[in-house]
Amino acid sequence: MAKPSGSRLVVYAALVGNLCIAVAKFFAAWLSGSSAMLSEGVHSLVDTLNEVLLLYGLHRADRKPDITHPFGYGRELYFWSFIVALLVFAAGAGVSAYEGIQHIRHPEPATNHLLSYGVLGVSILFEGTSWWIALREFRATKGPLGYFEAFRRSKDPSTFTVLLEDSAALLGLGFAIAGLAAAQLLDMPVLDGVASLCIAAVLALTAFLLARETKGLLVGESAHPHVARRILAVANTDADLRNANGVTTMQMGPNQVLAMLSAEFEDDCTTPRIEACITRIEEAVKREYPELTALYIKPQAPEVFLARRAMLANPDPQA
Repeated sequence: MAKPSGSRLVVYAALVGNLCIAVAKFFAAWLSGSSAMLSEGVHSLVDTLNEVLLLYGLHRADRKPDITHPFGYGRELYFWSFIVALLVFAAGAGVSAYEGIQHIRHPEPATNHLLSYGVLGVSILFEGTSWWIALREFRATKGPLGYFEAFRRSKDPSTFTVLLEDSAALLGLGFAIAGLAAAQLLDMPVLDGVASLCIAAVLALTAFLLARETKGLLVGESAHPHVARRILAVANTDADLRNANGVTTMQMGPNQVLAMLSAEFEDDCTTPRIEACITRIEEAVKREYPELTALYIKPQAPEVFLARRAMLANPDPQA
C-alpha cells in the first residue's frame, strides 16, 4: 500500500506544477486568442482545484476513529476523489467542449504563436515532472502487477488520480500543439476549436475512469487478497483453532482495513480459552498489518461459511 507521505508528495508536486501552468496558459490564451490554449488553461485550473481537494481528503481521512465513526474516516478520501472525477468531467470536459464548439462556429485566427508554443513547451516540462513523480510512486506500490491491473486494484486514489490527470494533461498538450500548429500552417482557425474538442474527449474519458474506480472504493471493496491469505495463515498456527474457514475484508481507506475471520474452535475449548485465542490472533495479525482497523472473529462451522461465500459468488438474480 502507498505510504501517506508518498501520496502527499505526488499531490503537492502536481499542485505546484498545475498552478504555475494554469497562470501561464490563461495569460497566453488572453494574448493569442487561442481556443485550445484557453481549454488547456481551464484544464490546468481544474487540476489545481483537484489537488487541493485530494489534500483535503487526505487530511480528513487521517482523523482517528471516534464514537460516531468507530472505523475511522478513511472513506473521506474516496468521497473527495469521486468529487474530483465529477469536476474533471463537468468543469474540464464541459468547458473545453463548449469553447471548442464556439470556436468552430465562429473561428478567429490566433496570434502570438511563439508565446503559445513557449507556454506549451514549459507546460510539458512541468507536467512531465509531475507525471514522473506520480509514476515513480505508483510503480513502487504496484509490485508485479501490470499498470492497468494495478490501477484497478489500487486502494489509494490520490496517487492514481494524479497519474491519470497528468497523463491526460500531457495528451491534451499534444492536441493543443497540434491544433495550434495546424491552424497556423493551414490557415484554418477552425482546427484550433477541433483541438479543444479533442481535449474535452480526453478529459471525459479520464473522468469516466476515475469515477468508475473511486465509486467502487466508496461503495466498499475488499482489501488485497494477500491480506486475507495472511490472516488465515496466522490464525491457523494457533493450537486452539481447529480451522480458519475464511476471511471477509473491506477497505475502509488507503491504510485502513476491516476484516472478519470465520473460525472453528476445538470442541474442548472453554469460553476463556476462546477469548484468549481470539486475542492472540488479533495481536499477531495486527503486528503484521498495523493498518487493520478491526478484526472480528466469528465462531462458525465451515459449512455455514462456505454457503455464505457461495451465495455471494452466485447471487439470486430475482433477489
